[in-house]
Amino acid sequence: MRTIKILLSFALTATLFTSCYTDEVIINDFDNQPGISLHQLLNSYELWYVDINQTLGNGETPFLQIAFTLSFRNGVLYANNNLVGFGSQGNGYGIDVGTYDAYNMILDVNHDIDGYETFDVYQIDNNTIELYNPFNDTSYFLNGYQRSTFDYDFVFYDNIHYFLQEYEAWEKTYTSDFGAINEFDEENYLQFLAGGNDSEFRSSQDVNIGNPDNIYWDYTGVYGVGDISGNMYLKTLTLDYDFFDNEYFELSVINDQRIELFHPSSETVYEFTGRGYIQFLREADASGKRLSGTSKLKKRKQKTAKKDNPRVNTRS
Repeated sequence: MRTIKILLSFALTATLFTSCYTDEVIINDFDNQPGISLHQLLNSYELWYVDINQTLGNGETPFLQIAFTLSFRNGVLYANNNLVGFGSQGNGYGIDVGTYDAYNMILDVNHDIDGYETFDVYQIDNNTIELYNPFNDTSYFLNGYQRSTFDYDFVFYDNIHYFLQEYEAWEKTYTSDFGAINEFDEENYLQFLAGGNDSEFRSSQDVNIGNPDNIYWDYTGVYGVGDISGNMYLKTLTLDYDFFDNEYFELSVINDQRIELFHPSSETVYEFTGRGYIQFLREADASGKRLSGTSKLKKRKQKTAKKDNPRVNTRS
């Protein structure tokens, strides 16, 4: 994540992501033969933001389902799949995830994990393209930006839910001297699980565990991250334990590996440090190791209702 800015250009943010909050996409083939080659079109922007909420169709293309951005650079496909390092990893492009070929408004991708995928490409407007997968009848919509004007911070804070899932465990590394004694003082590790219902957490009272795989998880439950009006950088975190009361915190991010949790009921401040960074490609980290505690696929969830795709498959 880039250094957190004190001031944001809210006008830019509104322009960047207005489409994120639109419930409907109007298919308008702006110019499916845009007068430049598909290679030139894909390279006209350094980053293509995957607007997951505009997706049409009931299928899924795995590598598009987890990517925040894609970049097409000289036959190599780059993606920002993680929020850790977002804006700095790969000079803002992310990581190399495969190769591609582009011809006659057809995009062929050979993904390092998912293998071969093919798409019909439609130019919707000056900075929006549609990738239509004829094999699952699903369209993804990508918005083009240059790195210098892309609001990495907005995307990061709008998706902190996923940021919490990018470490195998969060270790409590600081507790303030002030604040009333409370039950959460005894909990030293948190884990936020990808996959499943995408909101499960576990906590542990273990101490000084070097390998997250060796943590014994005492408690389970579901968690939720919420917004605080007027402050994009401050969030709420609610831990809903299966057999106990909820714990409520104000969540702020110190850096890419450390978070602060303020516990209003006791006025105690905690800091947690991420252990076991998970670089997402698909179902495993970069070493091929399964995520601790789950074998489910980490993916971005579409918040809007699924809709049938009106696009006609011309390849069938």
